[in-house]
Amino acid sequence: MNAPLGARILVIDDEPQIRKLLKVTLQAHQFELHECGDGEEGVIQASIVHPDLIILDLGLPGMSGMEVLRRIREWSQVPIIVLTAKDQEGDKISALDGGADDYVTKPFGMGELIARIRVALRHVAKTTDEPILRFGSLTIDLAQRQVELEGTLVKLTPTEYEMLKVLASNAGKIITQRQLLQQVWGGHHHESDSHYLRVYVGHLRKKLKEDPANPRYIQTEPGIGYRFLLPAE
Repeated sequence: MNAPLGARILVIDDEPQIRKLLKVTLQAHQFELHECGDGEEGVIQASIVHPDLIILDLGLPGMSGMEVLRRIREWSQVPIIVLTAKDQEGDKISALDGGADDYVTKPFGMGELIARIRVALRHVAKTTDEPILRFGSLTIDLAQRQVELEGTLVKLTPTEYEMLKVLASNAGKIITQRQLLQQVWGGHHHESDSHYLRVYVGHLRKKLKEDPANPRYIQTEPGIGYRFLLPAE
């Protein structure tokens, strides 16, 4: 059984040769690859890219791989495969107890790693019973991460999609600016980042053909946050 085509993978590894090898091979298997070489940037990229799976080295400069694992697990259940030269049993136990889903030691066989990626993605697909949300002519397929408006696919960036997902999954409820920042950007946000919300909501409204003065989907709650509107009965 194949993994979902186009699944988004983030590689956090300080070895350029490893990143290059993974990039070439995983893209050949039709995965979408993102990469970075240090832990701090890895946590930020995880909150921006919203990957379907992360491959994480433990021996990173600056912030350790274990700290990266801890930070990401504060807000995300994305599958994480540790790929490291550390082969001691204690390292494996710490990583798996810390939230890693799998542990592969270097040197590694690419075929085995790809098989483990497929297993992790299949496990998520089986355990995630995400529905298709329908609001009039707007359809959001949470399992496929696809949005259609009036029968036409709407192309959203990962951040735009996550914002729409959070809002639509809580349709009818007010989502505060802080809640939205936390759920979309994870631990990497500040209260002063609320201007990002206005920018991204503006982009979303444009792609959803919204009239801000008479919104069909996203209503601004001044000074509080946003509400995804339920269709009129």
